[in-house]
Amino acid sequence: MAVAVRDEGKKINSNINVTPMVDVMLVLLIIFMVITPMLQNKVAVDMAKVDNPTSMPDADKEDAIVVAVTRDGGVFLGQDHIATSELGAKVRDKLADTPGKTIFIRADARAQYRAVEDAIDAVRTAGVDEGGLLTQKKEGNLSGGQ
Repeated sequence: MAVAVRDEGKKINSNINVTPMVDVMLVLLIIFMVITPMLQNKVAVDMAKVDNPTSMPDADKEDAIVVAVTRDGGVFLGQDHIATSELGAKVRDKLADTPGKTIFIRADARAQYRAVEDAIDAVRTAGVDEGGLLTQKKEGNLSGGQ
């Protein structure tokens, strides 16, 4: 009886096929592109547009305390809709562990002045010394002049 010798080692392909990896990465990229806009954790307001806004990078941090005033006068602390009368107490509770923190106000450009003023007053009565009014930079030259 003869022993059959198999020579399968020479048939192994040592090239790496990256096509499946590229397919998976493209699918992940598309998923992230679709989901990222949905992760916005801010109340939608059309902020006032100014020529020279002051940069406030602390407002974009995860632990920033942001009060939003919408066009119809609604007041939001983060994502939570609250009454203006409750705003001071809620801000005081949030500031219990980190006193001296800056509170940021995002007001709609067409919100009533009184609603914004009431929100600022409620925050100030909670013991906040530093407050920032958030605005957007104007795009382009709308004045028509030079």
